[in-house]
Amino acid sequence: MLALPGLFGSALDPLIGMAGNSRRRGALVFAGGIAFAVSAALSAAALGFWTLLIALLIGNPATGAFVSLAQATLMDRDPGERDRNMARWTLAGSFGYVAGPVLIAGGVALGLGWRGVLLGLAFAAPPLAVAARRIPAPRPSAAAAGAPFRAFLMALRDREVLRWLALLEAADLLLDVFHGFLALYFVDVVCTSPVEAALAVTVWTAAGLAGDAALLVLLRRVRSFRYLRASALCALVAYAAFLGVPSLPAKLALLALLGLLNSGWYALPKAGLYAALAGESGTAVAVAGIGGLAGACVPAALGFLAEQVGLGPTMWLLLLAPAALLAGVPRAPGHGSELRCRGGRPPGPDRERRGA
Repeated sequence: MLALPGLFGSALDPLIGMAGNSRRRGALVFAGGIAFAVSAALSAAALGFWTLLIALLIGNPATGAFVSLAQATLMDRDPGERDRNMARWTLAGSFGYVAGPVLIAGGVALGLGWRGVLLGLAFAAPPLAVAARRIPAPRPSAAAAGAPFRAFLMALRDREVLRWLALLEAADLLLDVFHGFLALYFVDVVCTSPVEAALAVTVWTAAGLAGDAALLVLLRRVRSFRYLRASALCALVAYAAFLGVPSLPAKLALLALLGLLNSGWYALPKAGLYAALAGESGTAVAVAGIGGLAGACVPAALGFLAEQVGLGPTMWLLLLAPAALLAGVPRAPGHGSELRCRGGRPPGPDRERRGA
């Protein structure tokens, strides 16, 4: 029920992204918002497995049109602020990440249940869809608008695009993938109670929110590529220590540190991907969909491996995340995507302030 909608949505992301490289982007965002509302309403009224699966199969690609193209538009509006705007975007998502469980708990306390909360989200989405449609979308490059599929194929052969796409998916090992295994790790490997495992997830989530807020301040003083390399080096040490120490308080302290250190590991590589495809933000959404398809297989692969060798040894593989950032993030801005422009054109005045 959770895997199929994710794979289906990732498979449609390339089509949504290519279609977004046109003047129809506003209409696509609007349609995505309406489809999300329908999905939430169907989920609230679900009678069993199949009706809920259908609702989620509608909702996942709808989110691609509603959310991903809105993100692409934000990246186009101020190219010189891509890294900070992506940091702001991630901070807003972190607030939602924390507020979601609180909203469900409030709905249950008021007698509405999770169905009532989803129905409320269904009613909240259409006004947002109407408002988003009124935001003018920046004009895409002639290549992206005239031949979107060709631009998509060219992007998949671009080394700089592939660099940021690989870093984006590798960093996710210590983001969503780690979060998915976190409670199970504490119960099965550390041998804590479910309550203590829930505490660990809370510590991780709260630290992530604090880190996302701190990142906005930090990026005023430190270049994003330097921050990524420094945080990756610190996380490499902190994560190894987290797996190695037996003490529960020490693990929780190191977990909080990791939640702070990996702030920006989604925002800054994603900003780098948009910078590598300047003027083709829809193509960036399409390429990210291909990466999402590959990334969707990682939790299942790790789960199968954990069945064979145990979850404890498997968790050491997540060290690949900081290792990949150390190996792949440019050492200087001149080697990164912020100085590039598709088609060999020099950066314009709006790109004087370098992004990721």
